[in-house]
Amino acid sequence: MKGKEVIYDVSAELEREFGAKGSDSRKMAEDKAWEEYNAQILLDARKKAGLTQQELAERIGANKGYISRLERGLTIPTVSTLYRIAAAMGLTVELRPIG
Repeated sequence: MKGKEVIYDVSAELEREFGAKGSDSRKMAEDKAWEEYNAQILLDARKKAGLTQQELAERIGANKGYISRLERGLTIPTVSTLYRIAAAMGLTVELRPIG
């Protein structure tokens, strides 16, 4: 529509697509989104470190398939594995207060 502004209600769209805030379906969708977000962070960090999936896997004592599953958000690493992955890429994990 030329010349007319279209107002898009993101909250309504999220509710339509994933359910009301606080519902089980919405919580599942939010959890999945966080898993995919964290997977992308790991993928980007590995590439920035100049490592292949195979090289990273060897550094942490895993196989390439495991790294692939992590980077696709299909597997969630344990805390100890996350620390090993970070160290293998020359990174640290920092816990700090929000805000």
